[in-house]
Amino acid sequence: MFKKKFFLHLLAALVLTVAIAWIVLSMLASYTRHGEVFIVPDFSGKDYELVINQYGEQFSFIVSDSLFKQGATQGSVLQQEPPPGSKVKRGRNIYLITVSRQPEKVRMPNLVNLSLREALVTLESAGLEVNEIRLTEHFARNAIVAQTYHGKELEPETMIYRGVAVDLLIGDGGSVINNPFPMIYGKKPNEVKHLLHSNALNIGKETYLDVADSTASRAYKIEPYFKPGEAVRPGTYVNIFYKSAERINFNEFLRDSLYLESADSTTIYEEEI
Repeated sequence: MFKKKFFLHLLAALVLTVAIAWIVLSMLASYTRHGEVFIVPDFSGKDYELVINQYGEQFSFIVSDSLFKQGATQGSVLQQEPPPGSKVKRGRNIYLITVSRQPEKVRMPNLVNLSLREALVTLESAGLEVNEIRLTEHFARNAIVAQTYHGKELEPETMIYRGVAVDLLIGDGGSVINNPFPMIYGKKPNEVKHLLHSNALNIGKETYLDVADSTASRAYKIEPYFKPGEAVRPGTYVNIFYKSAERINFNEFLRDSLYLESADSTTIYEEEI
């Protein structure tokens, strides 16, 4: 009798344990929506308010930051976490970084007395750009004499929008000395701008002859024409014409055409692609 009761109690305990475990696991699966996952879509470039309205039942959205990006649509999604394609459960937090409605403001650095190249690096670090470089009589050659915006001096520490282009007044050292024209042919637009500004030259009109995508464009023609190394007066404006690197072999172009052209020739400009 004792053994029979013992085994009955043991069996009852096992059945009760299994039943409790099954109930707990069932409730846990229901609570966590076990097996129910969603693929996170790519929200990049979409208006964040529309994203929240469309996917608000599947995910919980948190706009954690807002940044300004030149050329991007205001209010659109710039970054997201988790990334597109991630598998997550219903209600998972999705963190969004959006494009702000207006540019971020930064402090204008003090460029006066810096060399031109130092000033360019400082401006880039501050998120600012160069609009025009002008020459003035001053004993320090290529040193920044003044920093202006729309014709007015821009005091250091002034709060201005990121991406603003300022004017720089540089010294002539007592007499004007021409600078060698940099090798810009075959360069990307941002490289062209950097090379010209580093040599105290200005960018005039930029024309994309066959493609508007600057990532594929390379400098093909300039007006007025200067050969690399040719002496050019500081402050000169140069118009740039770009062609796609996908449609022209710039290695052959530079090797076969560029250095054979005279300053008054238009042969290179009329080359068929």
